Amino acid sequence: MRFAVSYSTPYYGVDPDRIVAFAQHAEECGFEGLYMPEHIVLYPGATIGPVELPPTLPYVDPLSCLAFIAAATNRILLGTGVLLLPYRHPVVLAKQLATIDVLSKGRMRLLTIGLGGLPGEAAAVGVDYAGRGRRADEAIDVMRLLWAGDADGVSFHGEFFDFDDLVSFPKPHGRADIPIHVGGSSRAAARRAGRRGDGYFPGGMLTPDERRTQLDLARTAAADAGRDPRALEYTRWASTEITPDRVEAFAAQGVTRLVVNVAATDPVEQRDEMSAFADRFRLADDADDDAG
Repeated sequence: MRFAVSYSTPYYGVDPDRIVAFAQHAEECGFEGLYMPEHIVLYPGATIGPVELPPTLPYVDPLSCLAFIAAATNRILLGTGVLLLPYRHPVVLAKQLATIDVLSKGRMRLLTIGLGGLPGEAAAVGVDYAGRGRRADEAIDVMRLLWAGDADGVSFHGEFFDFDDLVSFPKPHGRADIPIHVGGSSRAAARRAGRRGDGYFPGGMLTPDERRTQLDLARTAAADAGRDPRALEYTRWASTEITPDRVEAFAAQGVTRLVVNVAATDPVEQRDEMSAFADRFRLADDADDDAG
């Protein structure tokens, strides 16, 4: 099992020194990666399910913030949970992600994309909310095509994106592409993960039966697409209070990575909470083994 941690600026704040201190401590503890959420804009009355989001919540741009974190750290991987893919142009995004990956020496490796659940957010960036799933599918294909292309260029002709002979450099650091995990809480998201993703990261408000169904759907979709379903990573949310027995139960369900939320909001208490978790699961020892 691999363990990552989430930093949510709406609840922890946007002070740059605090963000760096959190990331550096997470790295020192041995966490594999650090995740950040995204909302591009909010508005009065915006709700996700039963939860209304105060419009003044300070969501930073996650890619800009992860690049900032990368400059202050050495090992920790960079993740999004989730990046709202339909609201970004994939030609520009492919360049942004490859740039962060190159400058961080290959650490932009926990990218998780989602569709977004706020119709007003889609309207603000000129995207048809009903078609955002198809748009995301094309965007994944476009980015992978650009990363794999050579000096002769690549072409794409789809419903949302259309171009000929485009050349995009630099390439991701040391590999042909950047892994793309798919987040969401729907069966469509599970199928998308199987058809196109390197992993599936479902949301937290699902019943155990629905979780099993969605994981089966993801694996079946991968096999139907000629992909190896065993290669599909499976990420879940967890608390820093999780016990070793509960981690074993997650592993038995096929989970390969847990992303923990830190309950404390005070910086000192946050560091203590991460340290206690790291000690419980000997994260620093595992990180030293990986480095060796």
